[in-house]
Amino acid sequence: METLLRSSSFWYYWYVFFGIILVRYLLMAGGAYWLFYRVLRKFITGRGITLKPPPDNAILRDIKLSVFSAGVFAVGAALITLSYRQGITLLYTQIEAYGLWYLGASYLAILMLQDTYFYFTHRLFHNPFFFKFFHQSHHLSRQPTPWTSFAFDPAEALVQVIFLLVIVFIIPVHFIILGAVLITMTVWAMFNHLGFKLFPTTKPYNYLGRWFIGPSHHLVHHRKYKVHYGLYFTFWDQWLNTNEPNSHLG
Repeated sequence: METLLRSSSFWYYWYVFFGIILVRYLLMAGGAYWLFYRVLRKFITGRGITLKPPPDNAILRDIKLSVFSAGVFAVGAALITLSYRQGITLLYTQIEAYGLWYLGASYLAILMLQDTYFYFTHRLFHNPFFFKFFHQSHHLSRQPTPWTSFAFDPAEALVQVIFLLVIVFIIPVHFIILGAVLITMTVWAMFNHLGFKLFPTTKPYNYLGRWFIGPSHHLVHHRKYKVHYGLYFTFWDQWLNTNEPNSHLG
């Protein structure tokens, strides 16, 4: 196995990661859509929430875009793997190298950096000069669903890949933390694109919604465009006045 890894080419890694990323997307997005839009639909509408699934052609469009995104993400994963194999990244496998405390600290640091990177690139993509080429396809879904979570223009997907490509060269990252960040990013994207309000605005949800982005918060972005650019947290939206008042986690 070790010999196989050492002799594997970029395209070998690309095919492997493309398959993993695509299957993960189909299972998670499909599972979330089936659960909320099929199984729990009567319960959700019974809470007074309007739940209108988009037409099949809109879902198919999101899936097609996500396949392209999976291909771009696989490029990043293959490059990271090859770079690690050559010993030029700061990825590591031994927890003792930096201590147990560093795992949690590096995880939070990467999420904060990623949120910052996403906010400013996302806001830039809403500039009319960049919007058509970087972000327009994602906003074709004014009523997002979990299928929309990876539906990016290839150029936008590449910009997101660049973040992780840079991080593994400037910050020591354990493979466990790299995996945890990728899982967090995927689950959070599915959650934010549910397309309806999930939680009530009573305590403690209203407090959480003040600092963390949820489906109702991101739904406002899909409909109004000029607010709510963050990925995980509302800090930058609040500090730079791109947060709509009275938006809550939901």
